Amino acid sequence: VFSKIFSHEALESYLPKIQLVIKDTLRAWSSNPESINVYHETQKLTFRMAIRVLLGFRIPDEELNRLFEVYQQFVENVFSLPVDLPFSGYRRGIRARETLQKGLEKAIQEKLQNTQGKDYADALDILIESGKEHGKELTMQELKDGTLELIFAAYATTASASTSLIMQLLKHPRVLEKLREELRSKGILHNGCICEGSLRLDNINSLHYLDCVIKEVLRLFTPISGGYRTVLQTFELDGFQIPKGWSVMYSIRDTHDTAPVFKDVDVFDPDRFGQGRSEDKEGRFHYLPFGGGVRTCLGKHLAKLFLKALAIELASTSRFELATRTFPKITLVPVVHPVDGLKVKFFGLDSNQNEILTGTDAMLGATV
Repeated sequence: VFSKIFSHEALESYLPKIQLVIKDTLRAWSSNPESINVYHETQKLTFRMAIRVLLGFRIPDEELNRLFEVYQQFVENVFSLPVDLPFSGYRRGIRARETLQKGLEKAIQEKLQNTQGKDYADALDILIESGKEHGKELTMQELKDGTLELIFAAYATTASASTSLIMQLLKHPRVLEKLREELRSKGILHNGCICEGSLRLDNINSLHYLDCVIKEVLRLFTPISGGYRTVLQTFELDGFQIPKGWSVMYSIRDTHDTAPVFKDVDVFDPDRFGQGRSEDKEGRFHYLPFGGGVRTCLGKHLAKLFLKALAIELASTSRFELATRTFPKITLVPVVHPVDGLKVKFFGLDSNQNEILTGTDAMLGATV
């Protein structure tokens, strides 16, 4: 089912909606006279993307903001110790999950009743139709669980990578300018504007330098440190026998840091993935930001598409600068993010790359 949700055809249908969410969000950031907390705001952005684009929910902004706050409480406590005491994080997480599921149930019911005016099939549509194809109508509980799983998959890791992307573009203005040059050469950016109809999936996938930038962000700032696997067959590693049935953890971050194929591992260098070097092509498991093997992340193509769409908008329609004297330190828990969230001031640009002042625009209405 999830492979259908992230198929080429599905991504093609999500793309215009993703662009609209990103465009309206950047417009709001640019209209804010103060600096913004990028990590917090990208969490809102990825949550909004999941709700509007993947699930097709038409939730008013006020209700959406309330759901976001409840969802944050759920995520903050989801990894708490399972100690069921009245004021424990575990109990707060359970309460937040119950509140969240009530809100999701209401949104799902409204969606099932209102099928008019749909111009694309979202992930929840595909999930529902797939159940029918297999002769099994999904229960409301199954729909709520699937919905929560889709939001969780799209949320924290993508917000982390989005923040890392913005920080690296701030640190490396030459990379940003090289991105702009590629967009101009492909006919996507002209006179400071994205040419109408130019951002199709195939066009985005043809942007090789953009792909290198996203790959390098994910190599150096992999959101998740590692993953767990169950040993299917007893094997030996460095003289130690690992028995069948054991759970083992592999480290994505340590793999990227120690893989011999990467030269100057601490340097942000998108060209390492370019033609002629292709450092990620040497060996199967040196580069694995989305895990590896048969259980690699199913949503990796959606995550990369979102990051590419964000980078294109940032390079095309925004000027932004660090609002603090120095770049913040990075913490790795629960996912990679700057300790202060990364404070950045955004400025809107007109078609000649001049700053403009914009009024506060309403964020993405019921048309998505």
